[in-house]
Amino acid sequence: MKLIKTLAAVSLLATPATVMAHDQGVTDTEILLGEVEPLTGPPALLGVAHNLGVRLALAEVNANGGIGGRQVKLVAEDDGYVTSRTIQSVRKLIGVNKVFALTALSGSGQALAAMPVVKRSGIPTMVPIGPLPPLYEPPNDNIFVVGQSYTEGMRQLAEHLAKEYPGKKWGIILQDDDYGKSLGEGIEQAKKAVDINVVYETKYARGQKDFASEMLRVKDAGVEVLIAGGIISENIAMVKEAEKVGIDPVIATFWPGRVPEVLKAIGPASDGIYGVDYVVPMQSEAGKAFLELAAKYLSGDDVKRVNRYTMTGYSSTVTLLAAMKGCADDLTWTCTIDKLQTNPPVDTGVMSPIGFGADNRFSNSKVTIMRANYATLSFVPVE
Repeated sequence: MKLIKTLAAVSLLATPATVMAHDQGVTDTEILLGEVEPLTGPPALLGVAHNLGVRLALAEVNANGGIGGRQVKLVAEDDGYVTSRTIQSVRKLIGVNKVFALTALSGSGQALAAMPVVKRSGIPTMVPIGPLPPLYEPPNDNIFVVGQSYTEGMRQLAEHLAKEYPGKKWGIILQDDDYGKSLGEGIEQAKKAVDINVVYETKYARGQKDFASEMLRVKDAGVEVLIAGGIISENIAMVKEAEKVGIDPVIATFWPGRVPEVLKAIGPASDGIYGVDYVVPMQSEAGKAFLELAAKYLSGDDVKRVNRYTMTGYSSTVTLLAAMKGCADDLTWTCTIDKLQTNPPVDTGVMSPIGFGADNRFSNSKVTIMRANYATLSFVPVE
């Protein structure tokens, strides 16, 4: 082993900087992974839950002997959903902590901003939060995106609503960033297949808390189907304000808000709200089995914070670990990336099997249309 390490050190001195770090984060006993996510502030509702999913996947693999006898550990950086902090955290994880791979790059806008750093480094990276097309079109060798695009999810949701409520007046409120833009593109794509009569449309600045003006305009326009394109707190504010001004349109939100805390905050007015997602409802048989797995490896307090983002974090990390297992005897970035693109799809039971290809870095997961059940604080598939 000493001779091998000596030869490796000589080799590293003779190779370009971008290649030198390929085996970083790996010792004889340990493998170090890293991730960036919002662990504080309102978006922590998704970041903390995602972190639990990653920790669950690591606990499971470590309980079964680790990878090549090495225990897998995680360094999680909190960016507070602030893009500049995301980039700083990514640089720290790669350059200072010297992690072997990244399990998340925070939200969609944050991941896009950090992509040049990640792409240039060559480090294997999973993106299970904010799967925007620019992250995988064109495909980047070392960046693997898990889930479904906002555009495609919204297209399917809009088409379903148009068929379920034909001839109704639509209102659309979207966030003025890449997330909102993607949702808008999905609605435009749906218009090519179904008739959608938009009578009110506006955008809001990220972080807006008061939607009184928007809801009065929704009321004046006679909106009957409302697309509430917020993340979490914005959707809560929109629905509460709609209730306040005395209107009851059919309301549709998106998967960032498909968590029990949102239904709790809205109250009974949340009953029947439409949603769409690519992971199973927590109350389904697969969801219950996932909770049982979580209870086996996480604390009771942690299990209480499990939501859909725990499923995405878990599934994405299990896929990464499966690739790393295939390289246990020669754990390099090159081998891991090759396994990620050649391994058969990985089925975790809570979303469609995750697979990639030589020219494909997107899992393109199947989505399901759902409706909220306030009594059980859950979402139930409608088709």
